[in-house]
Amino acid sequence: MERRAEHESLFEDADFPAKTSSLALSDVTPIFKLQGVISWLRPQEICKSPQLFPPDLTQAHAKQGVLGDCWLLCACTMLLKSKHLMDQVLPQGQPQWGQQGYDGSFLLRFWQRGGWVEVRVDDRLPCIDNKLCFSQCLCPSAFWVALLEKAYAKLHGSYEALWAGQVSEALVDLSGGVAERWSLPSSGEEEEEEVEVEEEEKRGDAPPARRRRRRELRLSEAVREACAVSCSFHRGAPGETGVSEQWQYHALSVLEWTDVQTVSGETECLLRIRNPWGRRCWNGAWTENGTGWNTLELAVSRQLLSSTKPGEFWVNQKEFQEEFDDVTVGYPITSEGHLQSIYTGGVLSHLQQVRGRWVRGESAGGCRNSSSYGSNPKFWLRVAEPAEVVACLLQYDPDERTTAGLKGLMKRDMDAVTTQTGEGGRGQERRHQHAIGLHMWKIEKKHLNLSRTLNKPPCACTHSHAYEREVVMQAQLSAGFHLLIPSTFQQGAQAGFLLRVYCSSPASLSAVRTREAAQPCGSEGEGEWESSSFHGSWTPGVSAGGSRNFPSHRQNPHFLLTVTYDPGATNVRVTLRQNCPESKCQAIGFHIYKVLDDEDGGGPLEGEPVESCVPHCYAQEVSLVCSLRGGDYSIVPSTYQPDLTGHFTLTVARRIHRKVVQSQENLGRAIKEVSHISVMRC
Repeated sequence: MERRAEHESLFEDADFPAKTSSLALSDVTPIFKLQGVISWLRPQEICKSPQLFPPDLTQAHAKQGVLGDCWLLCACTMLLKSKHLMDQVLPQGQPQWGQQGYDGSFLLRFWQRGGWVEVRVDDRLPCIDNKLCFSQCLCPSAFWVALLEKAYAKLHGSYEALWAGQVSEALVDLSGGVAERWSLPSSGEEEEEEVEVEEEEKRGDAPPARRRRRRELRLSEAVREACAVSCSFHRGAPGETGVSEQWQYHALSVLEWTDVQTVSGETECLLRIRNPWGRRCWNGAWTENGTGWNTLELAVSRQLLSSTKPGEFWVNQKEFQEEFDDVTVGYPITSEGHLQSIYTGGVLSHLQQVRGRWVRGESAGGCRNSSSYGSNPKFWLRVAEPAEVVACLLQYDPDERTTAGLKGLMKRDMDAVTTQTGEGGRGQERRHQHAIGLHMWKIEKKHLNLSRTLNKPPCACTHSHAYEREVVMQAQLSAGFHLLIPSTFQQGAQAGFLLRVYCSSPASLSAVRTREAAQPCGSEGEGEWESSSFHGSWTPGVSAGGSRNFPSHRQNPHFLLTVTYDPGATNVRVTLRQNCPESKCQAIGFHIYKVLDDEDGGGPLEGEPVESCVPHCYAQEVSLVCSLRGGDYSIVPSTYQPDLTGHFTLTVARRIHRKVVQSQENLGRAIKEVSHISVMRC
């Protein structure tokens, strides 16, 4: 009775209760099916002498449970390497079990959008058969991992929200620093990429730094031990060495990266890797009885093998390159709290950050392919002396709160689906992210001619526009002013962003005033047209809805048109051409509808069209020239009769108020590289 009364007086978190709502908000993952078998127990009900950390810190590593959050557990390795970061996330001095002042609650902190957010949780943890069912320490009586996982789940709305994610995002949330993710291409892809980069460099579209991101994977010895490094599998087919089908979409931690001498005098680079599952599951040449150890001195082999713990194994550089698909590297943070460059080992002791927004029709100008690129937010970066700079662009929903315990976050994310990552129980849905990028130009004495500047190659830029929460750019800059422009790939994409700049010397970051970026008057800023072409088809029963005489008209293809320049005269030309011999032409036409402000997308809406190319004509090509006010419109091409098969090309020309920027940006491999998320397959 006494013990029960003690438990009843302990803190119970009403914002993240010990109920099904904290486990899952949908039936997308297997977590939802566990609701009837999970019980919520406090650590003192699970074991006799609970503690936050075990005496032997090698036993403090995380072991993954039934929740697919290997991406978070790999990031937790960074905290074990840095007492400074561990104390930042899990503040010292909190009363533990059996100590005076213990009340059943713990406070943790996570970095969110430029600052640290406090999250308080109770210590009731999900269990099955009186054992933790989610993540735990290798030492069963240590609970720092389970508490951190619960606080992070509360921050995201539920445990289910942690089922899939990126290691890079968790590294940033746990450190407040920077993380980069690099692809590990095969030899054939590497050669192809090198040719592409060389061609882009000749055109001025890509700086030489891009090649390093793809190929130079060795880290400087100055930062190698302090970095948080993880590696991931994304491929569908098993490799020849150690990858099995169950490893797909799985992330692991790189604990050690060392060079050893072989008996023949050659240098062999070995990496010690830890599987969050807590078992090795590897069959390469450097497993415990592998042939690789025969190439080393016996004493060296014994020393390295003796350092491995459960769930750990060794690979060499060649195996690593061939078997893993990408690497994520978290920048080290010094004990003084400064970022350390993974490229040079230098300390980037100066930080500037600023927030901004991309607003459709105002500051969402898209990438450099678009004439409206110059309308994107612009920032001055002034560097006092030659310095190394790391700039980070982080996107977010400006209307989304960042406080802990936000219910409904996972549900809303499910409604905003854009990507799925597998079949069956492994399929996960993620919140929409735009492809974002960052470009920089050197400006002499702050004299800015925007049109002239944007038609020059940037002095530095991100690898490409990528569907990442955050993209990173590193550069060596000379003293003076630099123009920074963050952008989305698609014009009109709306989001908030945080721009952070780390610098090895004093620097300042400020928004460019409107008058500084004003366009020159006269013929140079008027009278030009920008054209875009789209290919589509009418398919019976799917997208062949016919004219407005038929209720199926809404099924026709529709194309979004954003008008940003309204000179009060003709500003739009639309041409519809059917791709067939003239003898087989059908009656075609199109309508232009206004997209209402409260609608999300470019579909045809209720109401009358604002412009129409009618009547439908038996012609290979029909066109319309009109004047549209600023805003979003939907162009709906159709045949007169429904359920007719045909292919067409829609060409849209818009009048623009500035010269077209000469650039050929594309997403390239970025879509393939960034659309994966690290998920454990149970």
